[in-house]
Amino acid sequence: MTSGVLTGEQATVSASPARATPARRGHPRWLNRSLLLGLAILAVVIVVAVVYPLLSPWSATEPDFAQPTFAPSSLDHPLGTDNFGRDTLTRLAVGARIDLVIALVATAVTVVVGSVLGLLAGFYGGWLDALLMRLVDFTVTMPYLVLVIAVVAVLGPSQWNIVFAIWIVGWVAYARIVRGETLVARNLEYVEAARVGGMSDARIMLRHVLPNVATAALIFSMADMVLNILVASTLSFLGLGVQPPDPEWGLMVAEARDFFLRDWRLMTYPGLAILIVGAGFGLIGDGLAQALRPKG
Repeated sequence: MTSGVLTGEQATVSASPARATPARRGHPRWLNRSLLLGLAILAVVIVVAVVYPLLSPWSATEPDFAQPTFAPSSLDHPLGTDNFGRDTLTRLAVGARIDLVIALVATAVTVVVGSVLGLLAGFYGGWLDALLMRLVDFTVTMPYLVLVIAVVAVLGPSQWNIVFAIWIVGWVAYARIVRGETLVARNLEYVEAARVGGMSDARIMLRHVLPNVATAALIFSMADMVLNILVASTLSFLGLGVQPPDPEWGLMVAEARDFFLRDWRLMTYPGLAILIVGAGFGLIGDGLAQALRPKG
C-alpha cells in the first residue's frame, strides 16, 4: 500500500524541474543559434575589414604592374590578383569597409528619423498623422531603387551621396511600422495609467510606448541593411555610386564583367561577399525576432 505523502527526497526531485524551468526558458531566447551565427559571421567580416588592410603589403587602389595579372591563389595573394595586379583579398577587405559603413550609417539614421516621426504621428494623430501619411503614400507609390537613383543622379555619384539618398527615402518604412504599433499601444492600460499618474506626453512616448513598439522596426532594420548594401552595389555597378579606383563590391563586379571568361573569380568573390554579409544580417534579424517575441 503506497502512501499519499511524499518523502523529503521525493519532494526535492519533483520540485527541481519546476525551479529549473524559468532558467531553461530564458536561456535560449538571447542565445539562439540564428543570432549567434549571424553575429559570428558579421564579426569575422568586420575583423577582416579592419585588420587585413593594415597587415597587407598591397595597395587596394594603386595598380601594381610588378605583380602578375589574373594570378591564381598563392601565399602572397590568397585570392589572386586582378587585371591591374592588385591583391583581390585586400580590395575585398577595403570594399567591406565601404559597404558596411553605408549599411550601418544609412540604416541608423533612417531608423531614428522614421521611428520618431511614426511615434509622433501615431501618438497624437490629427493633422500631423494625416500630413505624414500622405507623404508616406506619395513616397511608396514609386519604387525605392528608382527614387534613390534619382536622388543620386541629382547629387552626383559618391559614397556619401548614396547615404544621403537612402536617408531621404528610407525613413518611410520605419514611420509606417512604428505608427501602426503606436496606434495600438496608445490605447492600452499602461498608457492610460501613465496619463492618470501625471506623466508628460514626452515621457510616456519615450519611456513607455517606444520600447514596446520599436521591436518590429529593429528587426526590419537588419533586412534593411542588406537592402542598402544591395542598393550601394547596384548604384556602383551602374556607375552612379562609388567611383574607381575605390574597391566597392558592386563596382568590383562591374569592373570584372569584361574579364569573366578569362577569370571568373574576379566577379565571384565580391558577389559571395555580398551574399555572406546578407546572410549574416538576415540571421541576426531572425535571431532578434526569436529573442524579442512576446512570451506565451
